[in-house]
Amino acid sequence: MKFTLSDFDYELPEKLIAQSPASPRDHARLLVYDRSSGKITDDLFYNLGNHLPKNTTLVVNNSKVEKCRLLFDEGKKELFVTSVRNNNTIEALVRPGKKFKKGKEIELAEGVTAEVTNITEDGLRTLILSCDLDSAKLEPYKYTPFPPYIEQDESLADEYQTVYAKDLGSKAAPTAGLHFTDSLLQKLEQKGVQKTEVTLHVGLGTFAPVKTENLDEHNMHSEWYQLNSKTCDALNSAEHKTAVGTTSVRVLESAVDGDGLFSPESRDTDIFITPGYKFKATDSLITNFHLPKSTLLMLVAAFMGFEEMKRLYEHAIKEEYRFYSFGDAMLIL
Repeated sequence: MKFTLSDFDYELPEKLIAQSPASPRDHARLLVYDRSSGKITDDLFYNLGNHLPKNTTLVVNNSKVEKCRLLFDEGKKELFVTSVRNNNTIEALVRPGKKFKKGKEIELAEGVTAEVTNITEDGLRTLILSCDLDSAKLEPYKYTPFPPYIEQDESLADEYQTVYAKDLGSKAAPTAGLHFTDSLLQKLEQKGVQKTEVTLHVGLGTFAPVKTENLDEHNMHSEWYQLNSKTCDALNSAEHKTAVGTTSVRVLESAVDGDGLFSPESRDTDIFITPGYKFKATDSLITNFHLPKSTLLMLVAAFMGFEEMKRLYEHAIKEEYRFYSFGDAMLIL
């Protein structure tokens, strides 16, 4: 069956969009789905160890979220930094666009200006800042890049990082990992569950809306990932692999070779996983509940089957699970 964008639409009551995480974070709810039997179990995330295979290796993404959202003039002007060319030359999404015209110099704050040197077709600006991006002048204006459906609340900044976040570079959190605590990871290790870390810097492309009804016409933005030798050794010796989040799936499925083995590498991936894809390196998946028509939802449908994905989402809505970045989790076995 050939799927279109409309196939991945669904209605979600606004009250189910989580505005803050569970506290403690491992007290989020957990929907467990067994692909072999079709059984659904409702539980809590801190009981994850009761459901994971004892011989599995958790594959987590240790990328850390950058404070790449710059708000000026009480939020009336915004730069969302998408990439850094050098200390004071950046590419950014801007708001309001009409103020940021090519060749114009805009005052952002006292003693801080930005000159627009280029505008791409999709509105991305190249800007030369009057001070370095890491200057103390800009620190008061830097904010955590929460998704648009979460109100900006900097008191939640630490909650939007995983407990194992190390390498700065993501524009959004690898949200499936937000449910883990140090104590839960320790308990899982005591049960024999191993953990290994990959790095994939989450870009805006992962969350960009798909605009073409024909999925074959959608161009995925690429994201940089890295596998070191220690991780490769762990993956090559793993009997079973549980990907924590769709970003970890993207690394596993991009990096594995034809013999099912991994070698150290650093590169970009633009892999686009939709139903019909044959998974080569992912045995189980921990993931959140994703937005309608998103590439993340398509990946989940590919992993568990389209009709079963629809059934589980209907169940989650009926049972009032909390959705999206700060929402509850699902384990697909």
